Amino acid sequence: MTTSVNIDAIMNQPGRVRALRRVVETVADGLGTLVDLYRRPYVDGLQNLPRDGRFLLVGNHTQFGAEVFLIPYLVRRAIGPRVRPLADRGIGRLRGAAGDLFAAYGAVVGAPETARELMRHNETILVFPGGGREMPKFKGEEYTLRWQGRSGFARLSVQHNYPIVPVGLVGADDVYQSLTTRQGRWGQLIQGLTEKLAGRTDMAFPLVHGVGPTPIPRPQRMYLRFAAPIDSTKPARVSAEKWVAAVKQNTQESLEQTLADLLIIRSSDPYRELNPLAWRNATPSPTER
Repeated sequence: MTTSVNIDAIMNQPGRVRALRRVVETVADGLGTLVDLYRRPYVDGLQNLPRDGRFLLVGNHTQFGAEVFLIPYLVRRAIGPRVRPLADRGIGRLRGAAGDLFAAYGAVVGAPETARELMRHNETILVFPGGGREMPKFKGEEYTLRWQGRSGFARLSVQHNYPIVPVGLVGADDVYQSLTTRQGRWGQLIQGLTEKLAGRTDMAFPLVHGVGPTPIPRPQRMYLRFAAPIDSTKPARVSAEKWVAAVKQNTQESLEQTLADLLIIRSSDPYRELNPLAWRNATPSPTER
């Protein structure tokens, strides 16, 4: 199968994109001060990031999408290199100003050939194995992974001996709350309509609400942790397929444990809903203690 990914454009971006990248990073650095001051995200595990920048970040998608921006920002602030998120092919086909902004942010089409090229150049890469289907969360599905049939990230990591750093984010699945379960009456109706329109049910988005019955986002503090790196180097006498499966399982188990730990931390944090009166009593990040 031929690829539609322009590798040269990814690795050798035109001048207008490089200039826009500097603007994007300047804006992000400026907003970072406000984020730290008011939203005060809980951040743990930055010491687990390999300082050479050669690693694959594997995270969980949320319906609010805060992880797409928060993870790259924190990594660049901690160790310097730009993170290259792997995005949906549809987003990668954007043209004009939207396409330039997409490229300036560092995101690339999430295709195997793209990931291989980034790994050959020792880039810092971010992937969400669940893809877009992990973003719509019906009631009871918050902070769950949907990785069925998704092992490409593990295979590429094994092929290139690329370390994996699981990174979990809690908080963003509570900005909006679903009104129904996937198996509920309305959930079944939504999935049926989605199947008729798109030919699949895994991208069905539930009806949600924010503050009260409104679409206003519910204020939520973000909790993020970078887990210990996972070595993807294949041992001798272990078949490639078995090792790929083991790397995927180890990564998923590490990320699920990370999410469980963050949920516990959040449950006792008086500042979890960003109440200004609780700001001084917020659970501190490890670096603040």
